[in-house]
Formats: sequence, C-alpha cells, structure tokens
Amino acid sequence: MVKHTATSVVTIERFIIEQERMFPEATGELSGILYDMALAGKMIANKVRSAGLADILGATSATNVQGEVQQKLDIIANEIIVKAFDHGGRLCAMASEEEPDIIHIPEGFRAGKYVLLFDPLDGSSNIDVNVPVGTIFSVYRKITRGTRGEMEDMLQPGRRQVAAGYVIYGSSTMLVYTTGQGAHGFTLDPSIGEFLLSHPNIRIPDRARYLSVNDAYEQDWPEPTRALMRRYRGMDGVRAPLNVRYVGSLVADFHRNLLGGGIFCYPANTRSPRGKLRLLYEANPLAFIAEQAGGLASDGSGRVMDIQPTELHQRTPLYLGSRAEVETVQEFPLPPEFVERRVGTAGAA
Repeated sequence: MVKHTATSVVTIERFIIEQERMFPEATGELSGILYDMALAGKMIANKVRSAGLADILGATSATNVQGEVQQKLDIIANEIIVKAFDHGGRLCAMASEEEPDIIHIPEGFRAGKYVLLFDPLDGSSNIDVNVPVGTIFSVYRKITRGTRGEMEDMLQPGRRQVAAGYVIYGSSTMLVYTTGQGAHGFTLDPSIGEFLLSHPNIRIPDRARYLSVNDAYEQDWPEPTRALMRRYRGMDGVRAPLNVRYVGSLVADFHRNLLGGGIFCYPANTRSPRGKLRLLYEANPLAFIAEQAGGLASDGSGRVMDIQPTELHQRTPLYLGSRAEVETVQEFPLPPEFVERRVGTAGAA
C-alpha cells in the first residue's frame, strides 16, 4: 500500500488510482464503480442534509419487498444509485433491498462484468429524529456466460466479493470501503465537494469497548444467547462488562464499533429464527470490511461470508465486530432449530 504523510491531501480518486497501479492487469472498471458510488454518496448526503427543508422526511404509503413501510428518502436514495450506475457500462445487473427482483441494465446500454447489491438508505426509519443513516454496497464479478446479469451472479457467497463499503451520513459524511487490500475511510469535505482520505488502513481495536444489541427481544432469545449476553455484560464474572451502545441504524452502530472496538449483535430469536438482517445487502458487505480491519462476522454458527445464498432477500442473524468478541459466540452453541437453516459451506469458521 502507498504510504502518505500526515500533511498530504489525498482524494478518494487519487487513492483509488494509486491502489489500481498495484495491479497491472486492472482494467479500471472496478475503480469506476467506486467513483460512481462516491458520487451517489455525495448526492444522497445532500438530500439527507436538506430533508427537513425539502419536505422529503416521513413515510410513503408504499411498502418494500421486506414488508416495511418505505420512507421518502428510501425511494430517492434508491433512484440516485440506480441512475448513477445503469448507464456506465461497468455493471451487468443490480439488486436493491428496496426492490423485489434484479434491476437489469436498460437495453441500449453496454453491460459490464460486475454486479452491485445495495441497501440505499440503511436506518431510514430514524431519519425523522436526526439519527445517522447510511448506504451499504457490495460488488461481485459476473460468473454467468450471458451478456446480462442473472440470479446466479447475485447469489454468491460473501467471500467472493471484490469490493464492499458503506457511506455514513452523520455529523460528517464518511465513505469506508475495501477491495481486499485493507479497509480505508474517507471524509467528505463539503467546502470542495471531495472525499479525502482520513482513516487509512482501519484496524478494529482488539480490546472491545461497546456492545450493540436490541434488548427488546431478550424474552425471545434462546437460553445460550441470553448466556452470551450475560458474558458480554460481565454478569457471569468471567470478564469486565462492555458498555451498551445501540442506535438502531446498523451503519452507525457498526461504524462506532469499527473505530472504537466492539460487537454488534442481532441474534436469531423464536419470532425470527432466520434472523432479521439481509445477508446480501447488509451482513456480507460489512463482514468483508470487518475482516479486512482485523475483525470477524458470524451468524452464530459459522462465518457469515461462507454462507451460500439461496434467495435475493435472504435474512441472517449477525454478530459483527472485534475478533475476540465474535469468537466468544462459538462458546454458546445454539439449539438445532436455530442453525439447521444454515447452508453447508466450505471453510466455515
């Protein structure tokens, strides 16, 4: 990796170009996808900042494929990303958490060799109360023979990702991404409209500080999960307790734990034995970043990125963050009814 001094100003474009030079066989298509996502992030950030002034807060009368009420900004963010990518010639197809099926590249536009999966505005139900929200994305190489993308291209295990990242819209706008060469963070400087390198080679602290979990589901957790949470809270006398911090926006909770050390937990429960979070749009991309930063991601019985997806909107439990805390999950094995849905994988942790 190219090193920069503390005083050098490195734009995301310069950083991507320097990384690309490390791979002489690179065509520049993946770099172009990252540029396009940075542009989409700027556009969404502008909408989020002006939401209260432009009458785009609040819910619509529609629901998405997940059965969730769509927020106005969900729809706007989804349209921004689709329009940023559908004519660039780098993608052969897309898939969004907000849409039921594959988003095909329109006829007349060249199709590329990558697919993009994304959650356009994670945590959007919190936007009305000014809680940070984010965009999550994942990129895979096309594996089918045809010109256009197919379902098989989408349903690849997370370990095959070639890039993943998120944009968090908070007190500042940050883009964090990985292409398998470490995780790197860029902060948007609004005065010049550029993402500048602010967090090179992010490493999640070995010593965790935070536990992020929604205790409202405690009565529905199986006993091993309750015991695990008691361990994290220091209630069984084995360890010092973690500080509980839970925002309810996955990107915000993960971002804090990535920089400060901690674990995000959304366990399986009796009401949702398959979990709640989306494997393709949330769990896999954040797992890729976590592992590149020295952390781990588990579904409670193995490595998240080794799961073979079977459907576009598949859900999964998720334990994500500092390595030692995620490894602790394996000490509390779940009953068979919570793990039998797991698809057999090679190299599962």
